[in-house]
Amino acid sequence: MSKIVITEFMDETFLPNLRERHEVIYEPDLVDREDQLYALLHDTGGLIVRNRTSVGRALLDNAPNLSAIGRLGVGLDNIDITLCKERGIEVYPALGANNTAVAEYVVAALLILFRGAFNATSHVIEGKWPRTALIGKEISGKTLGVIGYGGIAREVETRATVMGVRVIAYDPYVSNDNSFVGSAALVQLDELLTASDAISLHLPLTSETRGLISHEHLAKMKPGSVLINTSRGGIVDEGALVAALRSNRLSGAAIDVYEHEPLTEVEARQFEGIDNLILTPHIAGITEEANARISEMIVKKMINHFRH
Repeated sequence: MSKIVITEFMDETFLPNLRERHEVIYEPDLVDREDQLYALLHDTGGLIVRNRTSVGRALLDNAPNLSAIGRLGVGLDNIDITLCKERGIEVYPALGANNTAVAEYVVAALLILFRGAFNATSHVIEGKWPRTALIGKEISGKTLGVIGYGGIAREVETRATVMGVRVIAYDPYVSNDNSFVGSAALVQLDELLTASDAISLHLPLTSETRGLISHEHLAKMKPGSVLINTSRGGIVDEGALVAALRSNRLSGAAIDVYEHEPLTEVEARQFEGIDNLILTPHIAGITEEANARISEMIVKKMINHFRH
């Protein structure tokens, strides 16, 4: 029997299966109590986290017996993969488990941003009837550019294509001879920026992608286009995005991830007063169904790991 510490929320339905085999400490707010977390780790064999728990040298130095980390999601930028590899610690992400949730978020954001008619409730209740002000656009016939063409982007493509959207993609690690390439035309980044009515980001945060969507790239985007970011906040220069929205270079954006989470008061204030802006607290990949799939997958991976 091994000791497994879980620092963030998951679907508790799958905890009994884990507890039958191991000692489990499940405290969803442990991520905010670093000293207590480190104290628990000295004899811990398994750790399960989401994206807020920083698994770097400081944590790993306090966990000499750690052999497995389960990631309730897919992004690994909060985990020092190189150091884990050096210490023989296996890292298990929940690959594919939240693809549907993120894809549906992206399509919903597309519909809301283009139609622009879903913030009229208070006006209607007040007896106003702003019909002409709420004549939006259809997404049918528009071009969606996806930057990063992995599993989530292809789920987005499947749904958007059915709705009459043309999808193009940029991914330097994907070529036309890849067996999984869908119907999206693979193009260079500059072509995608200038040709797309909407752009959706599906990239990991790395040294190469940090700050990728900069003043320069936002200036190349098609006037009146929209940006959707469900990947990682550090990929987009938030100040540059705010400037593009306030100048009406972009007509809207949906942002689910941020450079710092949660936002500080100053960081939040920069978005005030911007029309056609959707801000959500890093929940694109979290639905009831996705949370269940992710939790079940990681529990199974941890059980299998300690079985050997």
